[in-house]
Amino acid sequence: MSTTGSVPVSLAEIARIAGVGRAAVSNWRRRHDSFPTRIGGTDVSPQFSLAEVEQWLRDNGKLDNIGGRELLWPRFEALGSRDESGLAIAEAGRRMRSPRARASRIELTADADKLAVEAAKLGRNEGARATFEFLLQRWLETHVRQLSTTPPPLAALMARIALGVRIGGPEEELTVLDPACGTGHLAAAAVQECKGSGLVVLACERDPALAALASIRLAFVGDDHDVRTEVATADALREDPFTGARADIALCNPPFNERDWGYEELATDQRWTHGLPPRTEPELAWVQHLLAHLKPGGAAVVVLPPAVASRKAGRRIRGSLLRTGALRAVVALPPGSAQPHSVSLQLWILRAAPDSPGAVPPGQDALLVDATRFARTGTREPGPHWDALQAFVLSALEALDRSDADLPDGAVRVPLIELLDDEVDVTPGRYTSVSTEPSGLELAAAWKEAETLLTDLASRAQRLSELRFDADRQQTTASVGDLAKAGALSLRAGQQPLDGTAAPAKASVPLLTVADLLTDGTPSGLVATESAAAIAEKGDVVVAGVVRAFKAWVHEGPPTALGSQLYALRVDPAKLDAHFLAGCLRAPSNGRQAGTHASSSSRVDIRRLQVLQLPLEEQAAYAEVFRSLRAFEAQLVNAEGTGRGLVSDVADLLAAGGLNI
Repeated sequence: MSTTGSVPVSLAEIARIAGVGRAAVSNWRRRHDSFPTRIGGTDVSPQFSLAEVEQWLRDNGKLDNIGGRELLWPRFEALGSRDESGLAIAEAGRRMRSPRARASRIELTADADKLAVEAAKLGRNEGARATFEFLLQRWLETHVRQLSTTPPPLAALMARIALGVRIGGPEEELTVLDPACGTGHLAAAAVQECKGSGLVVLACERDPALAALASIRLAFVGDDHDVRTEVATADALREDPFTGARADIALCNPPFNERDWGYEELATDQRWTHGLPPRTEPELAWVQHLLAHLKPGGAAVVVLPPAVASRKAGRRIRGSLLRTGALRAVVALPPGSAQPHSVSLQLWILRAAPDSPGAVPPGQDALLVDATRFARTGTREPGPHWDALQAFVLSALEALDRSDADLPDGAVRVPLIELLDDEVDVTPGRYTSVSTEPSGLELAAAWKEAETLLTDLASRAQRLSELRFDADRQQTTASVGDLAKAGALSLRAGQQPLDGTAAPAKASVPLLTVADLLTDGTPSGLVATESAAAIAEKGDVVVAGVVRAFKAWVHEGPPTALGSQLYALRVDPAKLDAHFLAGCLRAPSNGRQAGTHASSSSRVDIRRLQVLQLPLEEQAAYAEVFRSLRAFEAQLVNAEGTGRGLVSDVADLLAAGGLNI
């Protein structure tokens, strides 16, 4: 019997522990009188004792192939605060690496320290690094609203860019700097990209929990390479722990929109060689901080919000960065590349002047790259098309110091005389234009994609055409309002936040509105978490309550705030299947019957929408067909878009006389 105490776990957590779906756990609970009784929560979201659940799963042979990591996580989550659980995971990782290590400087409560010891013991048996990474990822997922991380593909791209832009021969030892390292994503990527080289990693993070986790994470990464790491807990702008250090490459994803960054006390700081950053331009303080720490010829890559490229307050510093050749290139990333996901972030590529002035031609232009077209639309896969995005950006930057090299569509060299105007706007989209004429390879790839889509469509259509229906069969229904009263679901209504959509990135979530649904369905703004009336979590059913945009779907993405006329329904998995519910709700006839008026702008009374009354087992069968129908619809949309694009491209080529006869 494990000593898991009365740690509460939800049905979803039990499903994860046992490696099954939530419906299976609901079935166990309904069919087995011996299943543990609820100790808390609500009828919709009950909670159970982890100790009792673990014992029941073992007694019933449900844990035969499951390791102990899943059983560990609920105990870390039960510690309560984000910081305490994060520090406990860091201490567990430290003990996993060095069982006989000296006493830690991390101060933990007695419960947290005991849990760290148990986790370290399990980690040494099941794999120390894998166990630590598992706990770290679960912690990051749990606190995703409070933390901003750099996705691994973006971190790898930034490291490759910095290594490629840096001027200098092979070094026996390279130094990497990240002054706002979070949990160490960028520094870890740099270590992976510098395989075979001796490496010194200098990282700084003002949040003690994040700094502790980054320190252990980089220690694990360094075990596979010749790496020395130093992670300082400090505010790098206010109290720089690496004042005299110089780096070969620097990577940074700094906090955005922070007005309290030290403007008053740092007014005479020697780092501001391009000018004192205005109070409203903290990102330009981070840019100059990075430049101050570069060796001659060293390179830095920093993630910035797009407004930094054009805000009036920062034009004098941008002009100085361009005139001195420090700002070499700007890359506009597709939305979804990093938090906040609804914004097209930018990469600024910086380089310190080399020791030998003749090492590169004098900077007379800047390279601007617009990679926003690599956004992934119409799919549930997160992030952009990473492989294509990385290949495009790296190919464009290969021509950074070669004025005679050809550039791909979407990249352009802009003479400084054009940039150094009254605005000093370095937004790539303002200067780049992508050719609409496809190459032979692109055309062949498009035809191949169309062929694949049509084949998949035909296969799915064949399966759907085999469905048989009994038109005379009568089924009873229940309204959403009745289901809410019975506790089968909870209903939350969204609303337009009073403070608009602007919010600091680390305390915000994407905001979805009806207007977004009428375009491409991508959230168009941000809202402070605390001001959101309803936030859709993964697994919730979202319903648009207006006739012109009426639809319902199971939310699969990150937590998203809902605007007015959007609703979030959270089901009790013991009574309702979310995909079954969404399928019933989005039937067009359902929306018409629940509409308040006949016009397309009228509202739909969500509580009047009807849902079939079926046992949970039958709901699962319906849900599977609903999902197939939804996938068929999505493929139709994709096929239409691909087909129309091909028709347009081929027609243009034919009209231009490009046919080889």
